[in-house]
Amino acid sequence: MPDADIVIVGAGAAGLSLAHRLCDPSHPGRRPSVILVDAPRGPLRPPRRTWCYWEGADGEYDSVLAASWPSLRVRGRDGTATVGHPAPLRYKMLRSDAFERLVGERLAGPGGCHRVEAVVESVHDVPGGAEVSGRDTAGRRTVLRARWAFDSRPPARLPPARTTLLQHFRGWFVRTSHPAFDPSVADLMDFRTTQPAHGLSFGYVLPLSPHEALVEYTEFSREVLDSAGYDRALRHYTRDVLGLGEPRITACEQGVIPMTDARFPRRAGRSVFRVGVAGGATRPATGYTFAAVQRQTRALAADLLAGRPPRPPPPHRARSRAMDAVLLRALDSGRIDGAEFFTGLFRDVPTQRLLRFLDGRSRMAEDLLIGLRTPVMPMLRTVAELPRLRRRPAAR
Repeated sequence: MPDADIVIVGAGAAGLSLAHRLCDPSHPGRRPSVILVDAPRGPLRPPRRTWCYWEGADGEYDSVLAASWPSLRVRGRDGTATVGHPAPLRYKMLRSDAFERLVGERLAGPGGCHRVEAVVESVHDVPGGAEVSGRDTAGRRTVLRARWAFDSRPPARLPPARTTLLQHFRGWFVRTSHPAFDPSVADLMDFRTTQPAHGLSFGYVLPLSPHEALVEYTEFSREVLDSAGYDRALRHYTRDVLGLGEPRITACEQGVIPMTDARFPRRAGRSVFRVGVAGGATRPATGYTFAAVQRQTRALAADLLAGRPPRPPPPHRARSRAMDAVLLRALDSGRIDGAEFFTGLFRDVPTQRLLRFLDGRSRMAEDLLIGLRTPVMPMLRTVAELPRLRRRPAAR
C-alpha cells in the first residue's frame, strides 16, 4: 500500500506552494494525503532567500510579505531615471523563512499532510505509482511510495540549449545611519554599475524602510564571479553610486539562476512530474520564477483535489519562450546592448503593459508593439539565425 497519495520532493518555492494548496483545510471534499520531503539541515538545504513578483494588492501571501512597492524605477548608465506606476499591480517581496512558517502551520494542522527530512537519491515509477528513495538524517534507507510524485529539486544538469546565460548575484541587507531609501520605490535595474566585457550588470534596490534595504549586484553573463568580485562590485555600488558610505550589513544572500532556451520536460514518468525550476518555471529572459510556480501549482492542486490525474501546464506560453530565445541569443552574441535594451523598454513601454509581457500574459498585439520598441534589425537577424543553431549539452 502507498505511504501517501502524493509525495513532494523538495521544500523550495514550488514544493512549499504545492503542499500549501493541497493541504488547504477549507477544501470541502476529501483531501489527499501528502508527504513533503525536505533535505536535512546542512549544505543540501538552501539558505534563506528572497522571492519577488508582481500582482494585485490582495494576494494570497500578503500577510507574510516583507515589503511591497507601488512604483518601479530603472536607471540608465547616465543615471537618468524612468519611474513607472503599474497600479493595480504592486511589486512584492517574500522571504523564504516567512513562507516556510506559513506552510508549516498548515501542514501541522489536522489532515493527511506530513513533513519528513531525507536526502533523496531517486524518484521513479513503480507499479501503481511512484517511489522516492533516499537516506534519513541517521543515514538509514528511506523508501516512500505514492500514487503521484512531484520532484522540485533543481536539475543536476541543464538540458541541451542553443543559448545559456547565468543570472548571478550577491545581495546585502544594509542599514544606514541616515535616511537613504524611498520605501515607495523599488529599483529593478540600475545600470550605473561597471559593465562586464560580455553580458550586462545592474544594481537592484528593494527598500524596507528609509534606513534599510536589500541591495544587490547582478550580472547576466556566462561565468559567475568569485566572492571577492561580488564584494568589490557591491562596495562600488553602495559607496560610489548610491553614496551610502559604509552601511551596516545585517545579512547576505547569493544565487545563480540559469537563463536558457533549453526545454524542461514536466513529466519524468507515468506517475512522476517535475515542478518549479525543474519543470521550466524560470522565465528565460528575466529569471523570475515565483509567479509561474504559483500558476503551475495552482493548476496541479486543482486537478488533484478534484480527483483527476495531474496535468502540469506549461509555465510559459510557446510565444513567450520563442521571444525569450531570441533575446537571449541577441544578448549573448553582442548584437544588442543589454543596458540600452532594458532601459529603452522601461522608458518607452507603459509599465503595466511591460509587466504583463514579462509575466507572459500580454496579448499578441501588445507583444508586437513591444517588439517595435526593440532594435528591430538585430532581433530579426537573430530570428533568422536561431533555426540553424544546434542545441548543445550544458557544460559540466
